[in-house]
Amino acid sequence: MALAGKRLVIFGCGYVGSALARVAQAAGANVTALTRNPATAEALRVAGVEMIVGELSSGDWHSQIGETPDFAVNCVSSGGGTPDDYHRSYVDGMRSVRAWLAKSPRPVESFVYTSSTSVYPQGDGATVDETAPTGNGPFNGRILLEAEQLLRTAPASAVRRSFILRLAGIYGPGRHHLLNELRAGAGALAGDPAHRMNMIHRDDIVAAVVACLSAPVEVPGSIFNVADGHPAPRREVVDWLAARLGVPAPALGGAGAASRRDGSPVPDRIISSAKIRRDLGWSPRFADYRAGYAELLRAGPGPF
Repeated sequence: MALAGKRLVIFGCGYVGSALARVAQAAGANVTALTRNPATAEALRVAGVEMIVGELSSGDWHSQIGETPDFAVNCVSSGGGTPDDYHRSYVDGMRSVRAWLAKSPRPVESFVYTSSTSVYPQGDGATVDETAPTGNGPFNGRILLEAEQLLRTAPASAVRRSFILRLAGIYGPGRHHLLNELRAGAGALAGDPAHRMNMIHRDDIVAAVVACLSAPVEVPGSIFNVADGHPAPRREVVDWLAARLGVPAPALGGAGAASRRDGSPVPDRIISSAKIRRDLGWSPRFADYRAGYAELLRAGPGPF
């Protein structure tokens, strides 16, 4: 892992960012991280991470970062579910990062931004790779595209190389709403039973970020989809989990069951992650939902 001795700044130490901070710190990187959550800051300070508490969209943190890092990662979360929340965290946040970079005496060598496959509007069983048209989807996808563009158009004097990771549905330790609902004995769940669930384990996202930061200098910046590559129908996933939890499999809603930010149904599609596998040699440790959930279930009935 090419992080030892490097300086890394992480913007947003939520679910993914906190895991990345711990992995990078353990690999010998000098990590500074920004979070809006004081409790998260305290927990990571104990692990040796230099923490700054603040709002990314504000410029108050600019003077606290110190020298220009070798690497930077923006994995900030929305901080809420409204369009204003999304715009503040993602667009205003990236603008604040660009303003900070403009003051730096040298460029960041590699910058990674964690976006989402919600930027793609495709459904109807389509296979979606990085060449697929974007836009015309839910508001969160449109806002994320605006933030992506702010990074992609950053001058070379600020960012030498940038990677955008469009993440599929995230799950892992401490996070998955579906597992919570099944543990609680839900008799019915939203979602079309035939629609495929494109998923990615948190630890495999962290590995994808590290693969970008560790890529040889001759590898250009790019956009990558990050998914485990084995989407499965919602009915299959729910039944498999229910059987292992020893609970009755719940009914699932019809095609009109809404579960996206704008109230529209989650589209049925296959997210292709072939490009990052080919270009960076990344492959998920948890190759499908069975591998990922099996480990979570072995950990026992903790706070999922």
